[in-house]
Amino acid sequence: MKTLPMLAALLLTGLPHAATQAAEKNSDLKADKVFDEAMSSQDMHLLTASGLRYETGVGVGQDADKAVRLYCRAAQMGDGDAKYRLGYLYAYGRGVKRNLELAAAWFGEAVKARHAMAATQLKLLKVAAAPKQRPTCTLGGGGGGGVTQIVAIRPHPASGEIAKLVHSLAPKYRLDPSLVLAVVEVESNFNPQARSPKDAQGLMQLIPATADRFGVKDVWDPEQNLNGGMAYLRWLLDHFDGDIKLALAGYNAGEGAVEKHGGVPPFEETQSYVTRILRRLGLEEGPQSSPG
Repeated sequence: MKTLPMLAALLLTGLPHAATQAAEKNSDLKADKVFDEAMSSQDMHLLTASGLRYETGVGVGQDADKAVRLYCRAAQMGDGDAKYRLGYLYAYGRGVKRNLELAAAWFGEAVKARHAMAATQLKLLKVAAAPKQRPTCTLGGGGGGGVTQIVAIRPHPASGEIAKLVHSLAPKYRLDPSLVLAVVEVESNFNPQARSPKDAQGLMQLIPATADRFGVKDVWDPEQNLNGGMAYLRWLLDHFDGDIKLALAGYNAGEGAVEKHGGVPPFEETQSYVTRILRRLGLEEGPQSSPG
C-alpha cells in the first residue's frame, strides 16, 4: 500500500495553520485552481495528497469540504489512505460533524484496503468494523444540514469519450462520476441520440421542459445534455436533503410524484430504476445490470 508518511506525520502532530494565515490576497483563487486541477486527476494518490493539503491548510486555504470531496474521489478509486482520512475526519470532527458510525464505516473500508492504522483506530474508538451505515461523505463544514455526497462502493466501469466527459464535469456539480454514469447507462445506454416514446432525449433523457429549466439549448449535444442532467440531479439531491433514493426517484418520475407519495412512488418502473442504479454502484445488495 502506498502511504503518505510525511504528511501523515504532520497531521498527527497537529499542524498549525500558519500557511493559511500567511496566504496572499489572491490565495482563494489559487486554491480554487489547485482544487479544480486536483479533482480532475485520475491519480488517487494525488487526490489524497491534495485532500490532506486542504484538511490541514498546507499551501492552500484550509477547507474541510474540499478535503472531503477530494478524499471521496480517491476513495472511490480504491485508495486506502483516503478511506482512512475520511474515517479520521468523522471520528474526531475535523471540520465536519462528528459521526462515529460513519467513521467506523470508513475505517472498515480502510481495513479492507489493508491500511496499517485503520484497525487500531477502530479499537481506540470502540466502534464496530461492520456498522449499519454505509460509507458516505457529508459536506457542510460540520454544521447541521450538511449535504451528503454518495460515494460508489463499486466504481462504474465505463470508459471512452462520454465517461471522460462525465468525469470532467461531475465535480462542478458535486456529484460522484459513477452515479452520473449509472444514470446515463440506465437512461440511454450511453446513446447520445436516444429518444423515448415520452420525448425524453439524449444521454440523460431530458424532456423539453427539463432542458428549458436548466438552460440546455441543444439536447443532442452530449456536453450540454450532461450539464443539464447533472444540474437537475444536483438540484434533486439538494431538494431531498441528500437522499439518493428520493433524488433518483425524482429524476425518473419527477419531484412532484416523490412529494405526493412521501417517498419513492409505488410505480414499478421507478422502483426498478432506483434499485438498478443503487445496485450498479454497490449501494444496495442484489445482482447488478450488465454494462452497456
